[in-house]
Amino acid sequence: MEVVRFTRSFLVLVVLAGAVACSRARGEESTTGVREVSQPLPVLSGEDLRGNPLSSQDLEGHVLVVNTWATWCTPCEREQPALVQVADRYAPLGVRFLGINHADQLAAAQEWVRRYDVPYPSLSDPSGRFAATLGYIGLPDTYVVDRSGTIRFVVTGPTDAPQLSGLLDRVLADQASTSSATAANSPAR
Repeated sequence: MEVVRFTRSFLVLVVLAGAVACSRARGEESTTGVREVSQPLPVLSGEDLRGNPLSSQDLEGHVLVVNTWATWCTPCEREQPALVQVADRYAPLGVRFLGINHADQLAAAQEWVRRYDVPYPSLSDPSGRFAATLGYIGLPDTYVVDRSGTIRFVVTGPTDAPQLSGLLDRVLADQASTSSATAANSPAR
């Protein structure tokens, strides 16, 4: 009897979590929030949308933007042009982008990348395994990671170019001041 109750309770929680993720992903009540955090970026590795191996470790030492998206996500579609714009603008500053295509059809994801001329790679995540790793329950979510591999900001919901640029400017400025302070405190040779 206890097993049946537990199973029912578990199923109810799964259905509710799915409903929250789906409603947010479809944009019915999409709101954006920014949280300042300090936690290590977990290793994200698998295949990109072309079947090639890809890992977040390949981007270590760069400021990194990780964006979770899907072709069935209306807010993701609205934010994609801004992500492309910011990725192009910040590439000369060493900022890299990594997408995570969540629970999607591969052909649809490849068409999306072509249609929006996305200049950065995306991990294919058809099973949604990175959701548990990163802790997101809906799409889109964006993570701004500093050069040391620490997630500094989490944007829940769609972002736009001014918001994302502002977060990147803060991380780049912090990294520059940290580098200057380290150089000033280093013994002369």
